[in-house]
Amino acid sequence: MTIQDIQNQNKDTFRTVAVRFKPNGKLQYFDPGELELKPDDWVVIEVGRNTEMARVVLPPRSITASQLAEPLKPILRIANEDDVNRQLSYRARNKESLVKCAERVKVFLIPMRLVECEWNYDGSKVTFFFTADTRVDFRQLVRDLASIFRTRIELRQIGVRDKAKLVGGVGKCGETLCCSTWASEFPPVSIKTAKDQDLPLNPSKITGVCGRLLCCLSYEHPMYEKMKENMPKVGDRVCGAQGSGAVVGRNILKQTVTVTFDNGAFSELPHRELTIEEKEQSTLVGGYDADTDTVFEVEDPEDLQFLKED
Repeated sequence: MTIQDIQNQNKDTFRTVAVRFKPNGKLQYFDPGELELKPDDWVVIEVGRNTEMARVVLPPRSITASQLAEPLKPILRIANEDDVNRQLSYRARNKESLVKCAERVKVFLIPMRLVECEWNYDGSKVTFFFTADTRVDFRQLVRDLASIFRTRIELRQIGVRDKAKLVGGVGKCGETLCCSTWASEFPPVSIKTAKDQDLPLNPSKITGVCGRLLCCLSYEHPMYEKMKENMPKVGDRVCGAQGSGAVVGRNILKQTVTVTFDNGAFSELPHRELTIEEKEQSTLVGGYDADTDTVFEVEDPEDLQFLKED
């Protein structure tokens, strides 16, 4: 069933419930049917060729057909005690399975670095996450692992950001990494974000443990954009009680600018005490004399007419 089919139905609203498959995973929405669910309930959901367990994050609510981004898949049932115990049992095998897989990787001399192992709650699948500099051929490894674990094997190559999310760590702020605790998605961050905040473009200062730009730069970016709206830029001419001068630096958080005045003074002042001078626009008009092959400038555009007549 497509979104168009759903919107063409007579139903005005649909029930949906938000779940997470991992503690810091992305919120995903499913159809709870007639099930009465509440936050922290465990449910069983069919995902692709497997069934997975997920935890309810938000209780069921009604949405309109126009709010649906894709057809809702149904929740099969509420997980029982046996499901939870099986999940705990298979999770206990993750570390041991990762070690066995690492041994087989060495045997086949595959240039890959294993990150994490994850068993499905019912043992129907085991997933190995790894990083690699290039695309690798692991077909022989998959067959070997399938003969060892007697279940479906999935090898998934991930990036450095996903690795940090799985492994965890401590950021420059001294707190546990956002991506491994509460952030479910990676925000887009560019070098322009750092420039907009007047940060030094030193990789050791603006990159995280993953080697990419700090995600938190995007959290603070809107605030910096708002705070610097009325501040003069570096290079602007300003005037104040001490006279006129040029802005050579600014501190967005303190709302101050550093000014070198024409009289030689050098001072850091609140930007509200200064007025930005309007830039003088040049009144020179250029022309070209084909006879003499020369370029000239005049201050009054009317002079061009006299030059032309001459």
